[in-house]
Amino acid sequence: MKTEKNTADFWNKPPFRADHVGSFLRPESIKKARKQLLDKEITPDDLRRVEDEAIRQLVEKQKQCGLKAVTDGEFRRSWWHLDFFSGLDGIQKTTTGKGFVFHGVHTKAESVELVGPVGFSNHPMLRDFTFLKSCAGDSLAKMTIPSPAMLHFVLAVRNEQFALPSFYCSESALLEDIANTYKEALRGFYDAGCRYLQLDDTSWGALCSAEQRDGLKKRGIDPASLAAKYVDVVNAAIADRPADMTVTMHICRGNFRSTWFSSGGYEPVAQELFGRAMLDGFFLEYDSERAGDFTPLRHMLDQQVVLGLVSTKTGALEDPEDIKARIAEAAQIVPLEQLCLSPQCGFSSTEEGNTLTAEEQWDKIRLVVDVAKVIWK
Repeated sequence: MKTEKNTADFWNKPPFRADHVGSFLRPESIKKARKQLLDKEITPDDLRRVEDEAIRQLVEKQKQCGLKAVTDGEFRRSWWHLDFFSGLDGIQKTTTGKGFVFHGVHTKAESVELVGPVGFSNHPMLRDFTFLKSCAGDSLAKMTIPSPAMLHFVLAVRNEQFALPSFYCSESALLEDIANTYKEALRGFYDAGCRYLQLDDTSWGALCSAEQRDGLKKRGIDPASLAAKYVDVVNAAIADRPADMTVTMHICRGNFRSTWFSSGGYEPVAQELFGRAMLDGFFLEYDSERAGDFTPLRHMLDQQVVLGLVSTKTGALEDPEDIKARIAEAAQIVPLEQLCLSPQCGFSSTEEGNTLTAEEQWDKIRLVVDVAKVIWK
């Protein structure tokens, strides 16, 4: 049952009325330094110093644009998800025969594989978050990591040759280990000062797609059963989070060089995901007709719904009046005080980035902030 909330309270706590998904276009300084490292012209410490300076500048830019939560832009990552996964115990980055296909565009041929029991210890991104927090000042430092369901999806679903290794007696045991690993991750980031954590997940984008659901069925995988497992593992992972830690989820249909990999509205997963997942909010892509309409939002409980109405895939700036109209439309299903606004995804889910300029990127962020100030006065 939906509960009434004070509008002002939610302007000052995450997810914010004007928010963002997390990644930003990589500056030339980082691109150059990464190449120099690859060519063995500089050391990893040299690269980190370049990244540190770029992140400091990025944080200041986010503040100048009026954002209340700031990220490090995922500047230290090559992938939005694989870098985090490969920092876990039992997970190893690997090369594959071919990249993943995004509407005709291929990614790098990389993934991760399971080489031992999954765990969380000495993860390098704890250091990354600590640096971000040191730069954030009075702003809230937001950490973004791939969701626990996404780890299983990459290891055991996307990899059609996956076989359960001998150190796991069942899939349930693997899922339990993943949930416990994320419990430790949440505690680790919390102890480092994180109070706003976002889980990113494209598995739900696949489960929204009729084409991809059919593909799963042909492989003997029941999409409904998989969705239930994924809600269970997310709920188990976040069950013990401290009361002052906000955990949200961004649902993505793919974001690589301004392309995508799935289409379909949220209806196939809405009751399961929105009605059972004990998250504090959802970042939902609603920037194109591929996302469907707002009717699946009827299954929301009292979570905040961050409407991704501003596209990060193109530099063309949306009409503020169109955005306001769509927010009003969504408010017919979810109370306005439960809604927020953001870009539909990050600007650079991988280091390659989307096909827009840095100036266009910041115009999009300012648009989100400006519209939010008008809607939620």
